[in-house]
Amino acid sequence: MKLAFIKKRFSVHGGAERYLQTLIRHLRKEGDEIHIFAHQWSEGEGAIFHKIGIVPFGSFLSVVTFNMNARSALEKDHGMDCVVSFERTTCQDIYRAGEGCHREWLTIRSGVEPFYKRLSFRINPLHLSLLALEKRLFSDTGLIVANSSMVKEQIMRHYAVPEARITIIYNGVDLMRFTPENRGMWREKVRQDLSVSERGHLLLFVGSGFKRKGLKTLISAMALIKEEDIKALVIGGDEVSSYKRWATQCGIGERILFLGPQREIEQFYAGADLFALPTLYDPFSNATLEAMASGLPVITTRNNGAAELIENGREGFVIPDPLDVQELADTLRRSLPRLSVMAERAREKAEQYPIQRAAREFTEMIKRVKKADRCPDHHS
Repeated sequence: MKLAFIKKRFSVHGGAERYLQTLIRHLRKEGDEIHIFAHQWSEGEGAIFHKIGIVPFGSFLSVVTFNMNARSALEKDHGMDCVVSFERTTCQDIYRAGEGCHREWLTIRSGVEPFYKRLSFRINPLHLSLLALEKRLFSDTGLIVANSSMVKEQIMRHYAVPEARITIIYNGVDLMRFTPENRGMWREKVRQDLSVSERGHLLLFVGSGFKRKGLKTLISAMALIKEEDIKALVIGGDEVSSYKRWATQCGIGERILFLGPQREIEQFYAGADLFALPTLYDPFSNATLEAMASGLPVITTRNNGAAELIENGREGFVIPDPLDVQELADTLRRSLPRLSVMAERAREKAEQYPIQRAAREFTEMIKRVKKADRCPDHHS
């Protein structure tokens, strides 16, 4: 088969890109020809890349022009048997809703943002264009892949998409890269570098976009358990000065450590004892599954699709309200005596979701989609 994948920025380091790379390897083993339609990329093995231009001035124009130009490129008809999009576009047979449902995200934000911000949701061209794209792609795309039951339910509720058109394929994890065995190599060094004693506890937070991921809530919760010997390590790209100030105001500035983005993230999972992500919205946090594979219990919220893999008290805990600081603090305190038991169970659960399984399920689904099933105006 001749297969096309749409991914605006394709690099070998991002979570979605690693997933796509694994998927491509599976498909190439079966002799399929792989084309990637992208604006930016680092060359991947065995794929043919097609440059998609965008107007880079502002997020709104970038979103709109990428969709228009990707559609135009595909309408030239390279003879594709199936088109799979990892972006909000309107020219695919299969759409992977890896970013979830934008309408749901705006609904959640409306509950926490001030009035002027809520007003901007109604007039901001970026939000309007994303909502318009979302409405059209959920209406026209023949098959939608959600990475959690949470996202599937949101798509059905906001856009009245029939359940039969949505397939759930959970994200997978590289079980060789993320493993408890890494502790023997890196745990001692990581903790020494961070001045964390072996008897102390190191909590890990991984994610970019600190506001959405709930970092302020985590810092506030840490301030309520000052009696515990625990530090939090924050890894991810975002502005940190306001969060450092907040930690200082809470009296725990020395206990919140910021390292920025880290490429060899598995070393820090090895050094940590517990993973926490009190996110406002995450369709399925890859970091959550990576932490579990590394043998870390996880504390997250029900607004994280990956929470569907966690049973309270077994692999970690799921908090109903992402803004409940006291509940998060109580859960952190409750977790500390149970870390070793939950760590084993977290790894056991992650072993059920290797990235190869996710790629295999996706591959099998692609094979079921025929050229005749194209979205209605694919050639118009």
